[in-house]
Amino acid sequence: MGTIINILAILAGSIIGVLLGHRLPEKMSKTLTDAMGLVVLVIGGLNLFALQDADFVSAVTSSGTLLVVLGALLIGGVLGSLLGIDNRLTHFGTWLQLKTSRIGKGGDKDKFIEGFVNASLLFTIGPMAVLGALQDGLGQGIDVLALKSTLDGFTSIAFAATFGWGVAFSAIPVGIWQGILYVSALTLGASLSQAVVAAITATGGVLLLGTGLRVLQIRMVNIADLLPALLVAPLLVILVDALI
Repeated sequence: MGTIINILAILAGSIIGVLLGHRLPEKMSKTLTDAMGLVVLVIGGLNLFALQDADFVSAVTSSGTLLVVLGALLIGGVLGSLLGIDNRLTHFGTWLQLKTSRIGKGGDKDKFIEGFVNASLLFTIGPMAVLGALQDGLGQGIDVLALKSTLDGFTSIAFAATFGWGVAFSAIPVGIWQGILYVSALTLGASLSQAVVAAITATGGVLLLGTGLRVLQIRMVNIADLLPALLVAPLLVILVDALI
């Protein structure tokens, strides 16, 4: 139920943003986008405090937390590049743009794709997406996803006002990713340790910093190819914990 609410919030926010977009001056739209980019940087930075999590430190040592995140990013980056995740996501965005353009909703191609990719990354890699879906699957309620839905809804308004309908279609990868996490939680039960959760949070924080740089158009960091790091990080924690 939490993921369904999240999807509806993104769609509602995108519709409002598109309707407002034509009425907002270009300078104001850019200002709103810059504001969201700065907030994403702040959230990413705050998530890095997970590097000091007591359980995480106990599992891999104080110096090992950063090494685990670094290792996850390096291994995840290699896997993501081999899988061509960024190209696949961009091609999917292009395909969506072509399909929607036939019914009059395509708009500017580059803006559509940029809105789809940036919104997809922002809405899927944050710790709230991971933790919320896992808690929902473990039967611990939808409080986190309800809060995330509220934030994503307002973010969708700001993004869609600038980038258009591409933001609305980010609900697709959000539904798929959080759905996978939900099913995984049903399967794994309560076996995920706090150290594993902290590793995912810290790694996600680094990815959010990169997403913030993309939104601010400072540097188009290839975040999509780094997404496997979110899966590699917990595996490294388990491995290192077992070895030491």
